[in-house]
Amino acid sequence: MRINTKAFSVKGKTPFFEIKTDGVPIRIWFVTNDIIRIRAGFDGDFAEESYSLVTTAWEDRLDDVMKDYRTRIEPAKATLSDLENEAVLQGERLKVIIQKSPFKIIVHDKDGTLLHSDCVDLAYQEDSNHRRIHTSEISTDDCFYGFGEKSGEFNKYEKAMSMSPKDAMGYNPKETDSLYKHIPFYIKLNRVSRNAVGYFYHNTYECDFDMGRERSNYWPRHSRYRADGGDIDLFLIAGPSVKAVVQGYTMLTGRPALLPKYALGYLGSSMYYSELPFDSDDAIVNFIDTAEKEGIPIDGFQLSSGYTAQNTVDGERRCVFTWNKDRFKDPAEFFHQMNKRGITVSPNVKPGILTAHPEIDSFTSEDILVKKSDSDEPAVGTWWGGPGVFADYTNPHTREVWKKMLTKNVLSYGTTSVWNDNCEYDSLVDKDSRCDFDGKSGSIGQLKSVMSNLMCHITAEAINEREPSIRPFIVCRSGHSGIQRYAQTWAGDNLTCWDALKYNVSTILGMSLCGVMNYGADIGGFYGSSPEPELLVRWVQNGIFQPRFSIHSVNTDNTVTEPWMYPEYTMYIRDAIRFRYQLFPYYYSLMAKANKDGSMILEPLCSAFQNDPKCYDIGDTFMVGDSLLVANVLEKDATTREIYLPEGADFYNFYTHKRYSGGQTILIPVDISSIPLFLRSGAIVPLALNQMMNLSTEEVNGLLLTIVADKSSEFTFYEDDGLTTAYKDGEYRNTSIKVKAGVKTVISIKGNGKYQSDIDGVFLDIISGDMNAPFYVTFDGQKMPQFLYQPDFGEAKFGWFYDISTRSVRMKYDGALSNHTIEISFEDFDMLGM
Repeated sequence: MRINTKAFSVKGKTPFFEIKTDGVPIRIWFVTNDIIRIRAGFDGDFAEESYSLVTTAWEDRLDDVMKDYRTRIEPAKATLSDLENEAVLQGERLKVIIQKSPFKIIVHDKDGTLLHSDCVDLAYQEDSNHRRIHTSEISTDDCFYGFGEKSGEFNKYEKAMSMSPKDAMGYNPKETDSLYKHIPFYIKLNRVSRNAVGYFYHNTYECDFDMGRERSNYWPRHSRYRADGGDIDLFLIAGPSVKAVVQGYTMLTGRPALLPKYALGYLGSSMYYSELPFDSDDAIVNFIDTAEKEGIPIDGFQLSSGYTAQNTVDGERRCVFTWNKDRFKDPAEFFHQMNKRGITVSPNVKPGILTAHPEIDSFTSEDILVKKSDSDEPAVGTWWGGPGVFADYTNPHTREVWKKMLTKNVLSYGTTSVWNDNCEYDSLVDKDSRCDFDGKSGSIGQLKSVMSNLMCHITAEAINEREPSIRPFIVCRSGHSGIQRYAQTWAGDNLTCWDALKYNVSTILGMSLCGVMNYGADIGGFYGSSPEPELLVRWVQNGIFQPRFSIHSVNTDNTVTEPWMYPEYTMYIRDAIRFRYQLFPYYYSLMAKANKDGSMILEPLCSAFQNDPKCYDIGDTFMVGDSLLVANVLEKDATTREIYLPEGADFYNFYTHKRYSGGQTILIPVDISSIPLFLRSGAIVPLALNQMMNLSTEEVNGLLLTIVADKSSEFTFYEDDGLTTAYKDGEYRNTSIKVKAGVKTVISIKGNGKYQSDIDGVFLDIISGDMNAPFYVTFDGQKMPQFLYQPDFGEAKFGWFYDISTRSVRMKYDGALSNHTIEISFEDFDMLGM
């Protein structure tokens, strides 16, 4: 074993500080004023070779691989004070204290708040199995969130978890661990200080976390990170807000992709269609046409791998980069028919190749496969339908060959979307199987977690090389830190049950805290018997708020989960999906903001209301952006929903505008149609006035602005063409909507940008809270006509009406959204004494 117990010296180098210990050397960087890097060099060479980081302050061997994503910055400045018993590294906002004997590293923020403290003796170890261990002191007031994709309760205090991605079909939503992702990042939030700090362990090996479950009387309460190899390479990200930590993490690993707008639409899918013996193409086109008949909007279809089924020596098996012509007679014509309907098809592509694949020789002769640990023969593992071999995406030659195969066998038929699936590599049991590692050589145990990211990396390159002006839409089941910069992803092959509906919410929120904003769960459940009607309705009502919205199944009772499978309940599902499409302007603006600065689309209450510790354990209620609180019905046969409304804001029922004070628990009645939704103080929510049925072919031409004018606020409404990369050249429009609340409330709408908006009519619904009815309303300095009779207002194109039942001011005008100034006077007017 190797253990660090004493520090002999601390010296300033460029661009880091180096600590010499009796165990392994440690280097500390001030990456930014809010991010410290602590690296214990167990491997001795401190090699910089990251597929994960997009922001560095040092040269990296893989800079050329990551060139389109990576930015080099200058490290922040810090000073060293070397004292007898300790050394102090002082940055602009962070201070690192290095206690020499017994050795430990302690980090404080500028206010003196303790952010991190190593656990003496246990902090930096290599155990007898050569696992690398970092142990930190924690308190009973600490909460822990994130860890990538995890089942169970939202707060992981006293939980033990592993990161060894698996093909976890039908997983237990409360207990199964691991799932599909490898994201060694978490956020610690303290109930007393209410400060947050992020821990990103920059390491690709399998690992595990113990967040206070283990106890020993000889050391303080502690958490432990343990990896199978590599250095302890910790990026400590200071808050104090949870939001700031997430933004810091995505600055390091990549902002979420700005996906094409149809990625926010309903994505149809089912394994059933691509498994039909004949004419799967016709059946899928008919599915799309049925959605139109049922009045259900739809934008995409996720094409399962049955389209690749071929007759092999082992029987019918899925063979990547082939097409079954009984099921898809003419793939190009199939894509044409789907594109004509505005539907983007995402064909399933897998990194495994069956040894019985009819073209196995072309894969092996190209030398693009993971190799055995003891020879240059391809490593063989269990795969779908028999033994298989696996693409090694850490090999530059593989990346070029794969792009050509993908282009020839998938993209050339007429799609710019790919679904990368089953890329966990967990069936390669020999973890010493060898990978190229861009010329250095490494093991699959070291590198399998990055394979999915690299698969998406080259998928994006292939699409961009064929269609340079089109935004790729990549979907991926697995992922390592940084997957958010490439793909939309989801919670894998979930189980069809009420627990999955409930606990998938916590899983989604945990991923959001890990920077993966474009995420969701298979609506209705993927694996198991068909969902009962109530469960399907509740899942759709919940799913419409997930950035990824796809109904996908492989039901074990020979049924197919579809929106219309229970005709007497279809109306509730239709209404919910249509509402999703009304929300598109809000969601697309949130996705653009996430792409710009790492802001969350779905935000847990512990982040949105960090000053209210009562929110710290809530994982079934969340915010969409800053304005909407969602508290879906997640229990069977529910007639009421108990909802905690956080302290620090008022909340308004989205439908009735009834006001509730924050800091209380309310109980509201619900029925099968209920989607409990609340507007937060200062909310600004743009919705589509026109009911779009397809986001690819239709535009928002009328906008409904719902505004809670009880406090001053601001929102940026974002528009671009939604399909191309023209936004990178400035073809977008940001419209700033500012509300200055008061007796005279002023709403300023100002647009900026080259993109020409299609909006030619605006309706405002302004919740006035406890204010009087307006005395007057002006539009660009001119008084707007008031209507007292609602039908007259309904027929008018310009004017305002006060709805006393909802205490809201409603106004409308023709023309563009901006640039306008609206003033609403709520001042008292003495009509008798005038």
